Amino acid sequence: MNLKVKNALISISNKENLVLILRTLEKFNINIISSGGTYAAIKKLGYKCTELSKYTGFKEMLDGRVKTLHPKIHAGILHDRQNKKHKNEMFKQNFPAIDLIVVNFYPFQKIVTSTKNSKQIIENIDIGGPTMVRAAAKNFKNVTIITNKDDYRSLVNELENLKGKTSLKYRELMSSKAFGLTAYYDAMIANWFNKKLKIDFPERKTIFGRKLRKLRYGENPHQKSSIYINDYDDRQLGFDQIHGKELSYNNYNDMLASLEILSSLKKNSGTVIIKHANPCGVSENKVQLISFKNAYASDPVSAFGGVIACNYRINKKIATEINKNFIEVLLARGFDKSSLRILKRKKNLRIVDISNFKIKNQTSVKSFDGSFLVQTKDNIVIDKKKLKCVTKLKPKKKEMKEIYFAFNICKYIKSNAIVLCNNFSTIGIGAGQSSRLDSCKIAVQKAKQFQSSKIKNSIAASDAFFPFADGINTLIKAGVKTIVQPGGSIRDQEVINAANKAKIKMIFTGTRHFNH
Repeated sequence: MNLKVKNALISISNKENLVLILRTLEKFNINIISSGGTYAAIKKLGYKCTELSKYTGFKEMLDGRVKTLHPKIHAGILHDRQNKKHKNEMFKQNFPAIDLIVVNFYPFQKIVTSTKNSKQIIENIDIGGPTMVRAAAKNFKNVTIITNKDDYRSLVNELENLKGKTSLKYRELMSSKAFGLTAYYDAMIANWFNKKLKIDFPERKTIFGRKLRKLRYGENPHQKSSIYINDYDDRQLGFDQIHGKELSYNNYNDMLASLEILSSLKKNSGTVIIKHANPCGVSENKVQLISFKNAYASDPVSAFGGVIACNYRINKKIATEINKNFIEVLLARGFDKSSLRILKRKKNLRIVDISNFKIKNQTSVKSFDGSFLVQTKDNIVIDKKKLKCVTKLKPKKKEMKEIYFAFNICKYIKSNAIVLCNNFSTIGIGAGQSSRLDSCKIAVQKAKQFQSSKIKNSIAASDAFFPFADGINTLIKAGVKTIVQPGGSIRDQEVINAANKAKIKMIFTGTRHFNH
């Protein structure tokens, strides 16, 4: 059913593109009601408008906390135009119908990011706006609700096409958007309180997000996909894509996996190469070109078509080396002009500046069929209180730094995970196997294939304990001289005996790093 719009109430904090709808409202003789800054903005633009307090006969109070919370406003929005009782009550009160609501909320998310002043943040929790939005959205059979400036154009088109009217289909669509906004807004506020009170697992958990963009498809062409963000300041992702094809679902998935690892490495020295969300090469080196070369050399076959992430600025030499290979995405903390000239020769290479990226969320979520698991992130690498060397041979302090590096990388590999390292670079990775022995064999096989000269005296890290000695025997036979693992197996002594017999060093961390 198409309904004529006679009266509109506009209350917005963001005045952008306001003139777009004012022209159309004037064209169809639609009366405008407004208050405060919106009223002043409408008058300044030269359009007629009735001030809210004059319309209700009631001045705003409590420093503006109570403005639109008035029976004349909410009865005008909520009454059912087809209900005789409602119509009689409205007639007795002399309350006109309000047919169009244009509202956007106080910028709570921007205030949260600009101040830690709780009083100021609470003052920017909008009450009147969401209340009107919910009322109008509930009564979409009779009322049109607009909550996003991006919908101003569609409203203008609707009114133009229907000569001052709106269709039920359009009103219902705008209603669904409105309830999505109020849910998003309330979830942001609840999340702020939970963070403030250090509540990691509230009784009711709402995951909120704003759609950043629709992606071409999901993991596979027959799947649909979009990417959402839930940062308080409503920014992008902290990424700045400066060249290349549009990012895909799989690109984002690999990029996010690489950034998790990259954030754990020393600044200006780390390189991570990802394929199918698993690292195939990681390196730390103050000489950044060496860092890249070592990471790529870890498994150049798997690196083909992968994602490279660097926590340093790309220069001409590094760009030249990168361009020798086929990769999908390159992430770095800035690019020299000369490096971009080289990299942009590959028109499809996605070049992404991550200078502004920072990991903020300290929880991870996995969802399935309406339910989801939430956990705090695995931010511990080694707890020094639990750390102990269980073999006769002990590592030196200098060796402990590389042991830490290896065990840190291990926690980002899909379980069961085995990582071989030498000189702060991976040389073999065994990932995602149901059998730890198989992961050992794969890590050794990779190292022999690409880094055979570096296996001798290398370090092996395991994300969980070895249930039998067969796994470490495979590593020892290959040339590994130090093993770091959590320990905790009923056969720990059998494993320790095998390590002592081979005269290698073994460290128990007491910390497991499963990653599924």
